[in-house]
Amino acid sequence: MKIVIINGSPRNNGTVSTLLKTIRRKISSEIETEFINLYDHSMKPCIACMKCRETGRCVLPEDHAHKTGERIRDADALIVGTPVHWGNMSAQLKILFDRNVPVLMGENRYGFPVPNQKGKPAVIVTACSTPWPFNFIAAESRGALNAVREVMHYSGYRIKGVIVKPGTRKNPEINRRLLKKAERTGRKISSILLRYNKTGIIE
Repeated sequence: MKIVIINGSPRNNGTVSTLLKTIRRKISSEIETEFINLYDHSMKPCIACMKCRETGRCVLPEDHAHKTGERIRDADALIVGTPVHWGNMSAQLKILFDRNVPVLMGENRYGFPVPNQKGKPAVIVTACSTPWPFNFIAAESRGALNAVREVMHYSGYRIKGVIVKPGTRKNPEINRRLLKKAERTGRKISSILLRYNKTGIIE
């Protein structure tokens, strides 16, 4: 069993990364984890050629988008973290998802989406500088969550946890309550995968 953890933040030791690492520390040692800092790698943006719909793979020259897509495809669960940029996910994370549409979803003969990661558990982590409750009223955290949820939904993932850190500009420290939630999330996704390994059922 394996969980892929994607840090979509340009800060490898920032708020999003810290929360992702806190989750990772509580994942069972029986489960392999891989932590990917997206901004450490080069990925060209999608050119909207739509050829991947025919080939099942992005036709751009091989880069980290292909490699990360393969890891997502083969993983049993996905944990995604992103800062909030203009009420959306980070640019690098958006590039990753755009370049890996065939990994995440296909289409039936009528053109309707077919999830390629159906039933796999997922967790979303976000952080933004806008303080509570304006991070949701102004659709900052809410916008980023909705954008990632959209990808997860059409990919077939079942979201098992959401962690939101608002107000990072004036209050950059992560409080104990949120760290505890991240720890519980790590234990929860471990439990889900371990039960699945025994029963074949994802709860």
